[in-house]
Amino acid sequence: MDPVQLHQSAEDNRHGLPHGHQQGRPHRPFPPGVALLIGLIATSTASTFIRLAQADAPSLSIAAWRLTLASMIVAPIAVPRYAREWRYLSWREWALMFTSGAMLALHFYTWISSLALTSVAASVVLVCTNPLFVALFSYVLLAERLKLPTVIGLAIGVIGAVIIGVGDASEGTHRLAGDLLALMGAISLAGHMLIGRRLRAGLSLIAYIFPVYATAAVLLMIAALITHQPLTGYRPQTWLWLILVAAVPQVIGHSSYNWALGHLPATYVSLTVLAEPIGSTLLAWITLHESPSGMTVLGAIMTLVGIGVGTSGGYQDAATSGDVVCISPPPKQDS
Repeated sequence: MDPVQLHQSAEDNRHGLPHGHQQGRPHRPFPPGVALLIGLIATSTASTFIRLAQADAPSLSIAAWRLTLASMIVAPIAVPRYAREWRYLSWREWALMFTSGAMLALHFYTWISSLALTSVAASVVLVCTNPLFVALFSYVLLAERLKLPTVIGLAIGVIGAVIIGVGDASEGTHRLAGDLLALMGAISLAGHMLIGRRLRAGLSLIAYIFPVYATAAVLLMIAALITHQPLTGYRPQTWLWLILVAAVPQVIGHSSYNWALGHLPATYVSLTVLAEPIGSTLLAWITLHESPSGMTVLGAIMTLVGIGVGTSGGYQDAATSGDVVCISPPPKQDS
């Protein structure tokens, strides 16, 4: 699937054009439900690939290579086809772009680090709470009104996160530290998403994500060099995991979600995305022989219910830069 076509279908959907009849383009026979399933399976592999790579590579190095490889994959499409859009950006917009990339770098570092300390189930569920933080930050920073389902969802999600934390505290302080890192990953991803909402209003998808990926990659590489984290010398199998974590969840997974978002209601896509922690947990159970504890399962159910309730009040735009695709609130309209 051509990322240019992926973006165009999403843009047509955003402007309310009928599916399959956008500006004279032929109807696409590929079933959107299948694309959604492919996206779900692909993005669910991220935590397992990262865990396998962590046997040989530090978390910071994995984050650095993950964004670097993703940037290299997107560059041949972004530079020749979308560079013209960057000419019209103001210095303020470039500053926002850099900040968005910095938040994405922090997201990947904290979330990937959490996978080395806590369970896959706890890590993925907690990092998926970012839509709740988006809603909270929109209220605190942007004075956007919180709808009742969002408030209820926030309360349920907090209870679920506390249950996960209490259960992991009995397993050792490293588990609790991993949970906190996953929450930091959710908070930083929420910041990235809020900035993205503003920049995406005037940029196509590829024109936005490439500079953000590249910024995050450079910052993570610099951080790895400063802290003397090894960036080479890995086993061939580790390089395979690094390539897969960049290609499968990011390119295949998020491209599939973007394509489906251009043909299906965003609410339907967002509810499907909530199954990603379940897929990640099942893959970890099968491949890593890691079964979640009863408290983690209970907390995960509560948290996912909270996210589902909290995002039921009209979420329509997708954040597509992180390992977890989540639906964010629409930009505030000027009156």
